Amino acid sequence: MPEERDVVILGSGPAGLTAAVYSARANMAPLVIEGEPSSTSDQPGGQLMLTTEIENYPGFVEGIMGPELMGRFRDQAARFGAEYLTRKVTAVDLSERPFKVWVDDPATSEPVVLARSLIIATGARSLMLGIPGEDRLLGHGVSTCATCDGFFFRDQEIMVVGGGDSALEEANFLTRFGRRVTLVHRRKELRASKIMQDRAFANEKIEFRWDSALTEIHGDTKVSSVTLRNVLTGAEETVEVAGVFVAVGHEPNTTVFAGQLEMEEHGYIRTFEGTRSSVEGVFVCGDVQDHVYRQAITAAGSGCMAAIDSERWLEAQGS
Repeated sequence: MPEERDVVILGSGPAGLTAAVYSARANMAPLVIEGEPSSTSDQPGGQLMLTTEIENYPGFVEGIMGPELMGRFRDQAARFGAEYLTRKVTAVDLSERPFKVWVDDPATSEPVVLARSLIIATGARSLMLGIPGEDRLLGHGVSTCATCDGFFFRDQEIMVVGGGDSALEEANFLTRFGRRVTLVHRRKELRASKIMQDRAFANEKIEFRWDSALTEIHGDTKVSSVTLRNVLTGAEETVEVAGVFVAVGHEPNTTVFAGQLEMEEHGYIRTFEGTRSSVEGVFVCGDVQDHVYRQAITAAGSGCMAAIDSERWLEAQGS
């Protein structure tokens, strides 16, 4: 029979590991199923493992590298007794308690663990362009977060890819830092709301490249230029830029919970009264339920909330 735990945490980014710290310090002996190292969308440490220097996390005056910060989170939780399983969750059964969690084919295997309470912190992944140079230069001039990385591009040429509200919000924000921000969109019209469009069109530092797509990002150790292709004529040109911000959307990692939890538009898990989900005993934190802020500090804060909510819920159940 699989082991039964008071708390099982799915995900090991800032939300999951903060939940692990709080749960472990409350003597709840959490098991953290942290993902697979080979997966870019479900790897231990979450999206911060793909970043370089982080300068906006409180307490690190000189900044800290993303993987180092996540390593510290992990070690801190382990110090208080959190345990880790480095596997990818393949299925869950939330129809009855204790909840069942699989890391192998549920049709041919037993659950790896039973959970009296479950904390979901599986995060979200940024949708990418899938072009040469993008993965290699991610964190070295390629970014998916203007709030996180805009500061590094003071007085430089910046490019934003996308046509929705997020892309225009990123572009407007980046004009605080860059010499010029060029927004690249595949069509002649934007998808963004009118108020966001009006704001962008009124910003003298934003230029628009219509009917265009990036086909390659160039640079040895950091971004130096991109190749732009006109989607109507096929003509290509090389444009020098220091930063490329991809803003074509995010996708929460919620596939295994489909049909079992109430979700919002675009697949984010709906939460109630803090971190409670639509299933009693299941709590949700971090980017898997937050499509607004998407910051390490807000994810960590919600991880703290989920751990406290879980602890109090278990106490009320007499567990």
